[in-house]
Amino acid sequence: MDGLAHQIVAGIATGGIYASVALAIVMIYQATHHVNFAQGEMATLSTFIAWSMIQAGMPYWVAFFGTIVVSFAIGVVVERILIRPVANAPVLTMVGVFIGLLLIIGNATGWIFGYTTKVFPSPFASDRPLFGGLVSAHELGSTLVTLAVLTLVWAFFRFTRLGLAMRAAAYNPRSARLVGIRVGWMLALGWGMAAAIGAVAGMMVAPVVFLDPTMMLGILLYAFAGALMGGIDNPAGAVLGGFSVGVLENLAGAYVVGTELKLTVALAIIIGVLVVRPSGLFGRVVLSRV
Repeated sequence: MDGLAHQIVAGIATGGIYASVALAIVMIYQATHHVNFAQGEMATLSTFIAWSMIQAGMPYWVAFFGTIVVSFAIGVVVERILIRPVANAPVLTMVGVFIGLLLIIGNATGWIFGYTTKVFPSPFASDRPLFGGLVSAHELGSTLVTLAVLTLVWAFFRFTRLGLAMRAAAYNPRSARLVGIRVGWMLALGWGMAAAIGAVAGMMVAPVVFLDPTMMLGILLYAFAGALMGGIDNPAGAVLGGFSVGVLENLAGAYVVGTELKLTVALAIIIGVLVVRPSGLFGRVVLSRV
């Protein structure tokens, strides 16, 4: 029972990382109706920027918040320069743009920072077992940071005028323009927030998996599974899906498929959701009359 409890608690901790990336995926999907395949590479680049700041002598939390600001700016620039010109292009064109963005950012990160695995520090380092050894200090700290970020995002969209304008621009751009909302800039801000949230996820997971240009590939797959499970058009559902995938991954890896085949759990979830309920557990079923 202690082993089962540990797997569940650890799954919640890793699920928080998946929930953050899933939320970033859903935010961009709501704005563009396309999946950003480069979300993981953007998070990795942001984590390398944080690592560079720390190596330069900055305190961890100064580098943490500085990276969030830089990542937000990177997301806005990517939307304005690369995504805006092809906003009305066919679906295959958008897929090609996202795949190209994935390759460009991934290779540029390796070229700039190198492909050697690096150690990323944790601000929650502690040798003392917590809650009877069920959870490590980093797992608990990263979960609290993730929950804080998700709470701030929810409060922003729920209680601020700018958040309401961004929601309106995502759900109905035409009506939003009629009431004076600058939809183009709302989409750019959405990209910036998605990049910032991805940066937080990258900085929380890097101390566990170590830092290299490919560290987010598997995490992006788990996050995509969580987004599909909860509903690709439902931010709250995607967050719940991310936590659920984290717990299922740990339990299946410990008791069913083994640690070597844990990635197949995400693939099984993706296939199962697409076959049984493509809209996800909390997603909307959209009907179109022709």
